[in-house]
Amino acid sequence: MKPLSVVIAQPGGQRRESLAQALTHHFRVVNSVDSVQALRQAIARNRADVAVVDLELSTLPEVVQLRQEFPSTKLVCTHRLADEKMWAQALSAGAADCCFDSDVRAIVLAASTPQPMAHAHAHAA
Repeated sequence: MKPLSVVIAQPGGQRRESLAQALTHHFRVVNSVDSVQALRQAIARNRADVAVVDLELSTLPEVVQLRQEFPSTKLVCTHRLADEKMWAQALSAGAADCCFDSDVRAIVLAASTPQPMAHAHAHAA
């Protein structure tokens, strides 16, 4: 079953709006915000299944904190210049994946794929 709701946290209006528009074809509810504080509020208010967090907006320690605050929300990190090092750091912080912010297919796949139990519980302690 695909997640029903997603919140996108990205800076910049056009990139965020393009991603939100693309994700409306894959999720029932799509909300977008432009700050980590607004993301926290939107996750709680909408009981979001997935949060797509741009690493230009959020730090990795904030990703760890989001993971702890919202353990049932899957985090998918994005960045316009995502690379292998950033991917490894994001996964270590508790994200399900780290994708290019323009790669809708990868974002949807990361959001829709169940996390392995070992990875899901690795940051819960």
